[in-house]
Amino acid sequence: MDWQTSEDTVPSAPITEADARSLLGRPPTSGAWRDGDPPGERRFAAFGAFRTEGGRELPGIRLAYETWGTLNPARDNAVLILHALTGDSHVRGPAGPGHPTDGWWDDIVGPGCPIDTDRWLVVAPNMLGGCQGSTGPASIAPDGYEWAARFPYLTIRDQVAAQTRLADALGIDVWAAVVGGSMGGMHALEWGIGAPERVQRLAVLSAPPVTTADQIALNSVQLATIQIDPRYAGGEYYDAGDGDGPHRGLALARRMALLNYRSPTELNQRFQRSWQSGKSPLGHGGRFAVESYLDFHGNKFTRRFDANSYITLVEAMNSHDVGRDRGGVEDALARVSARTLVLGIDSDRLFPVDGQHRIARGIRSTIDDDAVVLTSDFGHDGFLIETPAVGRHLRRLLED
Repeated sequence: MDWQTSEDTVPSAPITEADARSLLGRPPTSGAWRDGDPPGERRFAAFGAFRTEGGRELPGIRLAYETWGTLNPARDNAVLILHALTGDSHVRGPAGPGHPTDGWWDDIVGPGCPIDTDRWLVVAPNMLGGCQGSTGPASIAPDGYEWAARFPYLTIRDQVAAQTRLADALGIDVWAAVVGGSMGGMHALEWGIGAPERVQRLAVLSAPPVTTADQIALNSVQLATIQIDPRYAGGEYYDAGDGDGPHRGLALARRMALLNYRSPTELNQRFQRSWQSGKSPLGHGGRFAVESYLDFHGNKFTRRFDANSYITLVEAMNSHDVGRDRGGVEDALARVSARTLVLGIDSDRLFPVDGQHRIARGIRSTIDDDAVVLTSDFGHDGFLIETPAVGRHLRRLLED
C-alpha cells in the first residue's frame, strides 16, 4: 500500500487517485503497535521500575529496538541511532507485518552505507513514550487498562535515561557513535552532555540546544487540535471502534507539523496553484493540490500513530533545554568530549540553523569550526531526504 512509504523520506508530490484509494476505510482508533501484533524485526528489553524527573513512577518499562551488524569482541563498535518525533526503530528494511513504513534511513544505514553495518553494530530503539513497541500511553497498565492520559509526563532526559538502561542491558559501556536527528538530535545531545564518558562520536542533525518559545507555541496549537477533538474523550478512546477515535484532531496536528517540516520553496515549486482535479477550487467545490497533499498525509499518519503518544512526545520536546540545571547552554555544551558533527539545513523553519551554530560553537571537539549547513529546498526533513550529502559528513565523523 502506498501509505506505507514514509512521506518524511521523499520529496512532496501531488496525490494520485491510487494514493487516495489506499486510504479508503475507517482509520483505526489508534495506530499504535500493540501486544499480539506481528513483531517484525523488533526486539524487546524489559526493565523494572522507572522514576521520571517529575517524580512519577512507572512500575516497569519496555523498549522496542532493532539491530543491524555484529558487536565485536571488544564491544567498542556499537552505534546508537535515535529517531525523530514520529519515527521508530525501523531505520532500514521494507514495510511489512509489524512495520507500517519502510525504513526511514535505508540509504544511510546498511552494508557499504555511510553507517556501514559490516563494520558497526547499529542499535535503534523506539523512544519511551512512543507507540511502536516501547512503553507509552497505549501500553497496558497494571490495572489491565491502557495508561492513556494517566501516562506520566516525560522529558528528553527521561527518555535518555531509558536508553541508558538499554545500553547497560546490551553490555555496551561506550558507544562508538550516537547519531540523532530532530527530536533524536535532542537525545543525542543529552547523551553527549550527560554521559560524555560513554560517547566517542556524536552527530547532532537538525536539532536545537533548547526548544524556544516560538517552537513551543507551534507545538501547543498541534496538541490543542487533538485535545479538542470530541472523540479524544480526554484520552480515554481506546475502546472506541474504527473510525471513532480522535483521528480528525491527530490528522490536523500532522498537517500543521508538515508545514514546519517542509520549506515554502518546495511547496511552491511542487504544487504552485495547481488544482487537485478538473474542478475549480475558486468557489466550485474543487481543491488546490497542496490541500489534498496535506489531507492525505494527515490521514495516513493516523494509521500508524497514537494520539496520546503524540501528545506525550511533543511535551517531551517542549522540555528540551540542555542548559537546565547545568549553568546554562554554553556550560552544558562545554561538557561534551566526543568528536562531534553538527549539521543543519538552510531552509529549516522548524529548527533554524542558528541553533545548530550555537551547538557547534559551544562544543570544543567538533570536526568543523562551525555547524555544517546543507543547502536544500526540503526544509527540516532535508536531513532525511538529502542522504548523499548527509552520508558524506557522517563518513567523515566515523573515520578513525
